[in-house]
Amino acid sequence: MKAIIAATIFGVIMMYAGFAVKEKKSIVAIATILLLLLLGVNIWEYKTVVPNAPSLFNFQLRVDSFTIWFELLMTACSLLYVLLIGKDIAKVGKHVGEYFALIFFILVGTYLLASFNNMLIMFIGIELISIPQYILAGSDKRNLKSSEASLKYFLMGAFSTGILLMGITLIYGATGTFNISNFNFLQTEHINPLVLTGLLFLIISFSFKVSAAPMHFWTPDVYDGSPTPFTAFMATVGKAAAFIAFLRLFHTSFGAISGSWMMVLAIITAATLLIGNITAIFQQSVKRMLAYSSIAQAGFMLFAVVSVNAIAWQGIVVYSVAYTIATLGMFAVLLKLKDYTFDGFNGLAKKDPLLAGVTTVFIFSLAGIPLTAGFMAKYYMLQALVMQGKLMGLVIFALLMAAVSAYYYFKVIIAMYFKQGEAELNPDYTTSDRVLLVVTAILVILLGIVPQLLLPAAV
Repeated sequence: MKAIIAATIFGVIMMYAGFAVKEKKSIVAIATILLLLLLGVNIWEYKTVVPNAPSLFNFQLRVDSFTIWFELLMTACSLLYVLLIGKDIAKVGKHVGEYFALIFFILVGTYLLASFNNMLIMFIGIELISIPQYILAGSDKRNLKSSEASLKYFLMGAFSTGILLMGITLIYGATGTFNISNFNFLQTEHINPLVLTGLLFLIISFSFKVSAAPMHFWTPDVYDGSPTPFTAFMATVGKAAAFIAFLRLFHTSFGAISGSWMMVLAIITAATLLIGNITAIFQQSVKRMLAYSSIAQAGFMLFAVVSVNAIAWQGIVVYSVAYTIATLGMFAVLLKLKDYTFDGFNGLAKKDPLLAGVTTVFIFSLAGIPLTAGFMAKYYMLQALVMQGKLMGLVIFALLMAAVSAYYYFKVIIAMYFKQGEAELNPDYTTSDRVLLVVTAILVILLGIVPQLLLPAAV
């Protein structure tokens, strides 16, 4: 609760900073300091949380150690994002303070989605992460693709929001409550058809939010058209927030009737893995390849929802952080290059061995190579699905798709180390950028060796 209030206040402060401070570097510095303070609030709240704390506001919010821990990790990832990409955010447009204000409001939505115990709070949280992203997607007024991405994201998002509201309405009509831990259909012999219909609507809407097939069509165009600094945030923290809401709702509310929806979600998961990986193979732009690979990564993250067990909660934490750090690292590398195509990486190992080295670490993590955080993330997800015991075919299919993903990820490594060319770097690539990228790469390796660092509250 303290973090929600703090993030809201900091967002308002950044709005006023946009008017009062004209120097863009100063605005980035203010945002960094406020994120550090917010991280401190998260740590303070985590240290003082009471086990089995009572729900707040008439059972609309649940504040427990897992919730606060997830919020802390997302704040830390947001801080890493600003450190890596903050100066690139300042280049997008004139309204830098407002951009950071929107990022703080997205964090408020993330906190609500991690702690909601009421479907109306869930809806507010989803809108708090969605509406700022619509604005950020269209923030580059000099680029027509940015405006197109914003409009497409808004229209598709509004449509999925309508479906979500319809699903919430049907569930409420069947149960008479918005409280997700008190749904009375779990005690009935026959499940109300309204519940099953509402469940279907909720699955469709959340599939859009997490870019799962076949509701994924907006993702490549929106991610490709949006300014690259904001694509990095939308594909990481924004997606992790949607997944934690998906997991909390379906495990808490519908876990007892998982047999009614598990196969539907398993089919969506398989389709997401297949479409994301196969289409990523044919991309010529690394940025667009990362957009399609984010769809494939969503397929792995859906394992947590399908599994309905304790390992799934651990897995979503590890996967969210591992995927976020590696993806932020890759987008930070992209922003150091002038050409986002695979050819733009040609000869990078000769031009800048350090940049090529950290890029290799990030690629290895996204591909799930051992000794990286991405490998352990996939391990936890597969372990959750194996322990679930009913979808072993999906486990085998996921392993096959993981092998396919190595093909398009390794195209970047082949371009850097084995192709002739002269990769062009942006002139503002500084020593501090190098240090931050190295620290990020070390973090990826450290979490691959000791993933338990992410699990003190999830065990």
